[in-house]
Amino acid sequence: MTQVWRWIAGIAGSMLFCGCLAEKFDPSREATRSTTAQAQPTVPTVHATKTPRSPAPQPPKSPNPQQFLVLSGGGSPASNEIAIEKNVLYFQRTLKTLGFNPKQAVIWFANGNTGEKNVRFLNNQNEETFKAPEIPNLNGASNVNNLKQSLQQQRNLKPLFFYFTGHGYHNQENENDNAMILWKDKFLTVQKFTQLLDQLPPKKPVVSVMVQCYAGAFANLIYEGGNPDNPIAPHDRCGFFATVKQLPSVGCTPEVNEADYEDYSSSFFAGLSGINRVGQPVESADYDRNGRISFREAHAFAKVDEQAADLPISTSEAWLQEQLTDADRDRILERPILQGLKLARPEQRHVVTTLVQRLKFNPKLSFAANLQRQPLPAEDELRQTYAGRLTMELWNLGAEQKIRQSSRKTKSIPPQSQPPAKPTAKPTAKPTAKPAAKPAAKPTAKPTAKPAPPAAIVILEKLLNCEDASLNS
Repeated sequence: MTQVWRWIAGIAGSMLFCGCLAEKFDPSREATRSTTAQAQPTVPTVHATKTPRSPAPQPPKSPNPQQFLVLSGGGSPASNEIAIEKNVLYFQRTLKTLGFNPKQAVIWFANGNTGEKNVRFLNNQNEETFKAPEIPNLNGASNVNNLKQSLQQQRNLKPLFFYFTGHGYHNQENENDNAMILWKDKFLTVQKFTQLLDQLPPKKPVVSVMVQCYAGAFANLIYEGGNPDNPIAPHDRCGFFATVKQLPSVGCTPEVNEADYEDYSSSFFAGLSGINRVGQPVESADYDRNGRISFREAHAFAKVDEQAADLPISTSEAWLQEQLTDADRDRILERPILQGLKLARPEQRHVVTTLVQRLKFNPKLSFAANLQRQPLPAEDELRQTYAGRLTMELWNLGAEQKIRQSSRKTKSIPPQSQPPAKPTAKPTAKPTAKPAAKPAAKPTAKPTAKPAPPAAIVILEKLLNCEDASLNS
């Protein structure tokens, strides 16, 4: 079903996205650009009815040792849109809603609290204007040294929630090593960032939420050094990303009215807290009805709430999709949609059923058959995005089911036993004398065997457990 990715590429090509860079990658140099970022375009919207949360989000029952770290802002005043600043402010409000003191969060933004007017926005006359950051408890500038300092101070076992809101760089020579763009247009690649995380204790839980363009490449933080050619790291870490590694994201706008914002940050934190960025309650993301909202449930909420051209993905989902062959992908999209829901978790079922309804698909048919019956209009970008999200969700379900079935088959196979030896005839000849014993050879050290790579089911469960954490448990 390569046409699905052609639609996605068409969406990326027909819309303007937050001024992300896509040029020849040279990590040894400092980018010296100062381009004017484009305003977020208007996309078709379909407003779903929101119902108040039930139950309301509950603050932690006991003092939570949770730590928060925010890296944010554009690379220069020209790309430091007010929407990025407002994302940080919304994150602080989310912490307060969930019962945390916003002062707990260490926040690095643009060039810090120097008072320089570097936040770009449009005034009432629709004119480009700049102002100083207005973020309470701002710690300083968004740069690698400050990030290193923060991580060095957090080498304990307390859970860490890391949030990056800003711009991303598309490394066309290696999409698995895209980069965050920090102040002064400094790049922090997937591998450099993960190498910093590698220095934390392996048992320290780290959950990342990253909303920049091409953010999906950072799903590689599950590997040692951030390199997918390396083994899975022993560390307890996972992440959620606004979109896949091949595509830009939306949301970097100089517009000031937050009611018009449609982006992953808006939806993820609304799902997590139950309150959207303009202070209104939203429908509950507690899909499994256990009284808490996990990060994975907030991610699922974003997949159906965000009405923009993002394709959200998590670490487990990126890893799962890597386990599929092209033939697997086609088979999944050619089987009835309902068949893929048999073993779905509640949040997966919610995403699939909601997207199926919005696309007006028949769940008894396959994705491919539905598409053949009602092709999506090229000009309907939102429906194309929903189709892309549904495709990915079906792939995630298919890959997970494949791994679980393979694991069950492996467990059901009894250990191979040797057949009993056939009795040999008793020798009639007298036994010959035993040869003289040779001097015993000196024992040699056995070569150390390399540990076998963990089974796929072990990796999957590790990632799912990390993603199932919550801030209100």
